[in-house]
Amino acid sequence: MSDTAAVSRQGGFGANSRALMMPVALIALILMMVVPVPPTMLDVFFTFNIVLGLVILMVSLNTYRPLEFSSFPTILLFATILRLSLNVASTRVVLTEGHKGTDAAGQVIKSFGEFIIGGNFVIGILVFLILIIINLAVIVKGTGRVSEVSARFTLDAMPGKQMAIDAELNAGLLTPEEAKKRREEVSRESDFYGSMDGATKFVKGDAIAGLLILGINIIGGLIIGMLKYNMPIGKAAQVYVTLTIGDGLVAQIPSLLLSLATAIIVTRDSSAHDLTDRLMLQLGNGRAWYPVAGIIALFGIIPGMPTMLFLTAGGVAAAVGYYGNKFKASEEQREEAKAAPLAEGETEENDENITIEDVSMRAPLMLEVGYGLIPLVEDDGKSALVGRITGIRKQASRDLGFIIPAVRIRDNLSLQPNAYRITIAGVIVADDEVVTGRMLAIQGGSSNVVLPGEQVKDPTFGLDAVWIDKNDRARAQAAGYTVVDPSTVIATHLNQLLMRHASDLLGQDDVQALLDHVAKTSPNLVSGLVPKTVSLALLTQVLKSLVSDQIPITDLQRILEALAGSKGREPDDLVEAARIALAPVIVQRVSNPKEALNVVTLDSGLEQIIVQNARAGGRDSGMIEPGLGRKLVESFQEQSRVFADQGKTLVVVTAPILRRDLAALVRQAIPDALVLSYREIPESKRINVAAVIGATEQ
Repeated sequence: MSDTAAVSRQGGFGANSRALMMPVALIALILMMVVPVPPTMLDVFFTFNIVLGLVILMVSLNTYRPLEFSSFPTILLFATILRLSLNVASTRVVLTEGHKGTDAAGQVIKSFGEFIIGGNFVIGILVFLILIIINLAVIVKGTGRVSEVSARFTLDAMPGKQMAIDAELNAGLLTPEEAKKRREEVSRESDFYGSMDGATKFVKGDAIAGLLILGINIIGGLIIGMLKYNMPIGKAAQVYVTLTIGDGLVAQIPSLLLSLATAIIVTRDSSAHDLTDRLMLQLGNGRAWYPVAGIIALFGIIPGMPTMLFLTAGGVAAAVGYYGNKFKASEEQREEAKAAPLAEGETEENDENITIEDVSMRAPLMLEVGYGLIPLVEDDGKSALVGRITGIRKQASRDLGFIIPAVRIRDNLSLQPNAYRITIAGVIVADDEVVTGRMLAIQGGSSNVVLPGEQVKDPTFGLDAVWIDKNDRARAQAAGYTVVDPSTVIATHLNQLLMRHASDLLGQDDVQALLDHVAKTSPNLVSGLVPKTVSLALLTQVLKSLVSDQIPITDLQRILEALAGSKGREPDDLVEAARIALAPVIVQRVSNPKEALNVVTLDSGLEQIIVQNARAGGRDSGMIEPGLGRKLVESFQEQSRVFADQGKTLVVVTAPILRRDLAALVRQAIPDALVLSYREIPESKRINVAAVIGATEQ
């Protein structure tokens, strides 16, 4: 036989033997309840029970997080069964052999009984009852309440934690492996606290059982001793009460230890310190102990008080405060050393291997800044620019209906000092500059005042602007200029680009996450549509088209219902069906419910000519010829200025067959314009045709 085979068999035998340990131990505990156990073996088992209780208590004290002792509920169950088995076995010995004397049940029970009783039965019974009351009424009751509340709050918070993990995963803050690990931890946490809620009932039942066994042993022992063995009542009481109290104490001391361990587990928090260090950090505060030391010392010098005792207590309090402050300072230095960056020339690791993650990961959203703009994004992420970007992400996510990934900000030494670059989905969409220490004054339509400074174009809207000194801010505002700081310029530019290119950030994983959320309330709708009727890739294409038109996909249920009812299954057919279903949402972006919708339309004759020419040329797209397109754009730009003077957005209404081509044409010159088909206007909405384009454009 080869060495490998021998090792394999040994490993298999060891694994099988470990697997049999728990069943064998459980069967042994059950046999102890029905098979007589010699007193010598009882001494061994009682000693093991005390050792087990102490070990569990010490492990609880030195566990950082409750989940690190996740097997505690199961251990608590087996420890409880062990104590009850010992109680049954010892009761049998006490009642059958007690007439022979206090040595009959073993040395452990005898020693505990004689030590506590001290020749007085009443004192022994009272001490035992006090231990039962402390365990049952104080520790067990409090532990049970804490476990119940913790389990309830943990289970109630579980859906929110799962959604938070999904949100961070979709935002790119977590990798799939990290998200899976976090989900497993949340599941383990809920299972643990649910188990602890039930496990505390074992401790409570054990304490009650100990009290009942006490009464049974005393009453049963007296009856057996006097009636069967003709013992005098005093002799019977001396023997059976001593054995009963010893038996109860040997069982209740481990029970008390496990109750304390349970209380420690359910009441502690998760931290990087064990319980002793945590208490030292929180209670060893010199600002608390020094006043205590002074007050106790003052008590000590009052006439009639125990001077030496109080002065000693004051000195101890002062020493605790002193060493507590030293411990806290050393812990803070250790944490700072762990968080400190590596010094120049140091390296974090010697592994020079490059993994696929090192070359394939990219940030969907990235803001790169020159070294002159680094102060705008410093201050540990609490800068005004970082705060504005966070607000932009949240608002854009609410407006568009899916989670916008986090913006990665980094410095780029290849850029000019005051330059910044915005990258979306790996594509550079903006390169511009701001001037730190100055303000950008954007010229208004009626402003004729010329301000001193560097003349530029506003990066966001392309308006005439000038970088002015901060002291000229009031003058610029009085002249009708809009004045903003560099952080606002970058944030506003990012916001505009984000809304314009948001569709590039929507992927199949994001759509699947949205579907999973809708499936919680409409499972049949989702399962019947995706992927049976519409594939995930096709649905993603439809949603990206909606987002590119800045149409929110927040009401995904309405979109899915529209897609399910669509006769066509081509992407254009599905997009039009979704747009018609979302018509009220689209229109309310530019017009409130009480006012009429001002629109610009094409002459019906012109629309027919465009469609006929396109069909004659065999075209289903690109219907508008370039020459006619330029003339239409000029007309729309003129109307856009009229709408802008009224504070409104240009809305163009056309035939459904022309909407896509006309929208692509108009958005090139007027990005904020809204192009609708006749079918996308709600029937209840009043229409006011502000202009008809067509007579001169033909």
